[in-house]
Amino acid sequence: MKAFQLRETHGIRDLILRKDLEQPEPGPGEVLLQVRASSLNFRDFIVAHGRYPSGVKPLVIPLSDGAGEVVATGQGVKAVQAGDRVTGTVFPDWISGPLTQEIFQCSLGGTVDGMLAEYVVLPERAAIPFPAHLSYEEAATLPNAGVTAWHALVEAGKIHAGQTVLLLGTGGVSLFALQFAKLHGAIVIQTSSSDEKLERARAMGADHLINYQNTPDWDKEVMKLTGGRGVDIVVEVGGANTLERSLRAVRFGGIITLIGLVSGFGQIDPLPLMLRSIRLLGIHVGSIEMFHAMNCAIAASGLRPVIARTFTFDHANYAYHYQQERDHIGKTVITH
Repeated sequence: MKAFQLRETHGIRDLILRKDLEQPEPGPGEVLLQVRASSLNFRDFIVAHGRYPSGVKPLVIPLSDGAGEVVATGQGVKAVQAGDRVTGTVFPDWISGPLTQEIFQCSLGGTVDGMLAEYVVLPERAAIPFPAHLSYEEAATLPNAGVTAWHALVEAGKIHAGQTVLLLGTGGVSLFALQFAKLHGAIVIQTSSSDEKLERARAMGADHLINYQNTPDWDKEVMKLTGGRGVDIVVEVGGANTLERSLRAVRFGGIITLIGLVSGFGQIDPLPLMLRSIRLLGIHVGSIEMFHAMNCAIAASGLRPVIARTFTFDHANYAYHYQQERDHIGKTVITH
């Protein structure tokens, strides 16, 4: 079968297309998936550079996110059958409850082979049927960005109608968070360095827009927009370079869900956390139980993920380069 492998973890130049790999076979409790589409996340670049915290399997098949058709099942499989359309899940062992170190040590496209292949074997529990109105390409965007946004806003943030949410940027997680926030009747303040991207966010339902290039003190603007109260929830993707402003933009007793470090690492002053009783929660994707709950909401609402561009399987290298440029809005998808 064909699959891409990362020969070494020195960047995407080491992404090699193999055409001679043996097709996997499902064992007891496993399913064989013919992958139809996969998608890229910021995590995949961390993996490609050998910086993923749990380590990376030598000659790993990358990408945590993908969707396809079940073509065979192993002994004892009952939840899915041949012909079902399913996605994988980033952490196949995270069924429910909190994330543990043991669960974290097994992740698709990191410590075990991922979805950038023609065929993939998954545990039965990790083959997640997706809403019928979604294409394979749309479903392939759900496992990482979709579940992370759902975890941050719904499971951890307990979002409800009338609350105000601050979303930083217009990356994959932030766009899903925008869609989920509007599903729950929340008011959304969206930031970006691009007016074009902000207008796209407005078209998706964002209520207030802030270009942080033009408004570097965007935390003060957030306070103005909320009448000096601050937002109820911040979906924080920047890291150290944005977190202190997020701390100033959230209300007393509010929640900051920390999901990314795209602006880099560094030190922050923790005093506002204590003085203003702010809750800072680290979010790392989510459980299979959360995935199913998210899918129910997507099916009921007819929500559709935003795709920026698709690439063919043999041109996966180009998809990596396109994703790395960060000039797009929406997910980068590879069709198989």
